[in-house]
Amino acid sequence: MKSHVKAVVIGGGVVGCSVLYHLAKAGWTDIMLIERSELTSGSSWHAAGGFHTLNGDPNVAKLQAYTVQLYKEIEEISGQSCSLHLTGGVMMADTPERMDFLRLAHAKGRYLGMDTELITPSEAKAMFPLMDETNFVGAMWDPVEGHLDPSGTTIAYSKAAKKLGAEIVLRNRVVDLTQQPDGTWNVVTEQGTVHAEHVVNCGGLWAREIGRMVGVELPVLAMEHMYLLTEPMPEVEEFNKSTGREMIGVLDFKGEIYTRQERNGILLGTYEKACKPWSPVNTPWDFGHELLPPDLDRIAPSLEIGFKHFPGIEKAGIKQIINGPFTFALDGNPLVGPVQGLTNFWCACAVMAGFSQGGGVGIALSNWMVHGDPGFDVWGMDVARFGEWAGLRYTNAKVRENYSRRFSIRFPNEELPAARPAQTTPLYDIMLANNAVMGDSWGLETPLWFAPKGKEPKDIVSFHRSNDFGPIGEEVRATRERVGVTEIANFAKYEVSGPGAEEFLNRLMTNRMPKTGRIVLTPMINEFGKLIGDFTIAKAGEDRFMIWGSSAAQKYHMRWFEKHLPKDGSVRIHRFDQTLVGLSIAGPSARDLLQKLVDTDISTKAFRFMDFREMAVGGAPCMVNRITYTGDLGYEIWMAPAYQRLVYKAIKDAGEEFGLVDFGMRALLSMRLEKNFPTWFRELRPIYGPFEGSMDRFIKLEKNDFIGREAAAKEQADGPKLRRVSFIVDAADADVMGDEPIWAKVSKDFGTVEKPHGYGAPRFDDKGKEVRGSKAAEGASAVRGIVDGDWRVVGWVTSGGYAHYVQKSMAQGYVPAALAEDESAGLFEIEILGHRRPARINVEAPFDPSGEKMRT
Repeated sequence: MKSHVKAVVIGGGVVGCSVLYHLAKAGWTDIMLIERSELTSGSSWHAAGGFHTLNGDPNVAKLQAYTVQLYKEIEEISGQSCSLHLTGGVMMADTPERMDFLRLAHAKGRYLGMDTELITPSEAKAMFPLMDETNFVGAMWDPVEGHLDPSGTTIAYSKAAKKLGAEIVLRNRVVDLTQQPDGTWNVVTEQGTVHAEHVVNCGGLWAREIGRMVGVELPVLAMEHMYLLTEPMPEVEEFNKSTGREMIGVLDFKGEIYTRQERNGILLGTYEKACKPWSPVNTPWDFGHELLPPDLDRIAPSLEIGFKHFPGIEKAGIKQIINGPFTFALDGNPLVGPVQGLTNFWCACAVMAGFSQGGGVGIALSNWMVHGDPGFDVWGMDVARFGEWAGLRYTNAKVRENYSRRFSIRFPNEELPAARPAQTTPLYDIMLANNAVMGDSWGLETPLWFAPKGKEPKDIVSFHRSNDFGPIGEEVRATRERVGVTEIANFAKYEVSGPGAEEFLNRLMTNRMPKTGRIVLTPMINEFGKLIGDFTIAKAGEDRFMIWGSSAAQKYHMRWFEKHLPKDGSVRIHRFDQTLVGLSIAGPSARDLLQKLVDTDISTKAFRFMDFREMAVGGAPCMVNRITYTGDLGYEIWMAPAYQRLVYKAIKDAGEEFGLVDFGMRALLSMRLEKNFPTWFRELRPIYGPFEGSMDRFIKLEKNDFIGREAAAKEQADGPKLRRVSFIVDAADADVMGDEPIWAKVSKDFGTVEKPHGYGAPRFDDKGKEVRGSKAAEGASAVRGIVDGDWRVVGWVTSGGYAHYVQKSMAQGYVPAALAEDESAGLFEIEILGHRRPARINVEAPFDPSGEKMRT
């Protein structure tokens, strides 16, 4: 075993071996994988081995598609078979709501280049005759699904990595990790100490324990997961013989089960409601190639539905029951990337779907380590997406909730209850008394909307406009016409101070820093010229700046800030989190209301738009920004939590004469739509350049040599390929939710659509004849594919909804730059729940396009 290497990968499962292979492929050959036992000794060896490309996050789906593509490559390099069975698969819908979900998934697949198709239950039955198709209303076919040999695939990764120069050390547990003053690591093992520049935690079941070695409590938990294998079934053998092919995989939402052929029988697995964590506090180091006792009673409700839906399986004998632990993060996606607060300590864990995601995780992490950027939009997997509130007990509750809902529909207006409330502001009880419907905003309880008196404050979940539609409209209209107040504690808040603060921020941000008492809006880009932040910055004093941004990105941004801090101590950064909270008032009467609460002149000339001032509000010391996300006249008022109730009561009392209303986050987002304002991690993401994001006026290329300036200048000179635009949509009773395809009636292929990923599997009718072409589900007007006559998919929606004051359904998204200013009617359509709806680009904001109301 070497004593010095560039990187140590801890863990020999499919993810660790994938990371090792991709690092070696990228040119890092002085690398070592250390495994406590044998390869696949954690979860990999007993996995069901299924793979698919669909994911709720389209960016994760891209990485899953890459993973499937990769298997042929590692087979060729390693000489080891993965036993790849590319059968294709179907998702079965038993209700109209689940069919809507499949229409959404099918639409997302268009701009990803996925070859999915909406089909009838009878068409699904032709490919899996063990089902009773009368239990279903429709299905979605995906040709890029299948299964493989988990152990063979992991060995293929490892052999390919070794051929490229990597080293693998088995039967050698890592017992400690210590960091040197220069940031390098001592990896202490049972066989000695290895000195490494980088450490990668691919520990799987033991990832939590490895994290604790460096003082990090990762939000990961192992769950018991069961699947069963049947005895050989004559029906399966007859199907194979008569058609010459294997049965497909099937996912049944109602039964919460998945099933596929395994040899001459069937594999059936379930994500049961009565789920059970495994070793919730500590993972035993001596756990190895062993299974957990089966518990059929726990999965009996799912099996009962499964046998009803698939009666051909009920009479089969059970050959084996597999019950083994798999790790999950809170939302079911992996934890990948550098850990904030540590140097060169990386995570690639909680990869529950290792044979769908392992390759994508490997290439993203290796890109990140070698080139400084993952090369993909990996926010959905970034370890920085969870905060300190995601502790052991929170994780336990949230993972159990996620596991039990694995095959459940998540509606766009659905708030999940587990582990809540985790964080609350001093106004929490008051908001509940005001009939607020609360939402989870990065672990913080935040008012979403206010139900009318006498009505239960509860969302009726739906893909269509729901019971919040009317109340949100009232909140918006009252704010636009009078004045409204909302809580904004869920913003990120930072203070940057010290003699080097201004130089530091000028180096990080694309806009010039403000003068004392003034505010600027500024994006932040990385060295590749891609958007990684969007901030409001106020200069509060000579060497002191206040910064506000996206709450969900706090650790993500702190990681970047810390990476670029000068080493001379001239800059200090403080993240307030919930030690600073806020309220915003907005609307034409906002100034008159605030003037009653302050003892200083806040007239238009005395307190201008984009001014910052520290003043007492209602007797409490506050910081006040003359700006709001509503795009109206308004103010953001920031205070210590101890003063929030005082300030809120003062605002409510003074606001009575002006007709003040409470409004929630959904009303705020509705108002930002009618101003064409973007949001972070929807419109502004690290796959877009600042000019693609239509942030031109905030990019000051001439100011100084800021990070990413050269790349941004090139983007401007070459012209952006895409542009963020705003649409008015002729919607029916459902508005866009995000990730819908944008169609345009154009003859040119703009090349903005992802090309098919190279794998395909045929579909067959009930007579065994191969079926090609489109057979859309009943009621859906959308056509399969990305081209339909003169129409083609040219872009995608990032977010949208209903803009209540202008009474328009609106959307934002990205289209080719050549189309970005074409406001012609009849040029665009946006696919909503399987129906293509007319849409028109709206270059100017429909509410106050000149910005007069903000500045008045």
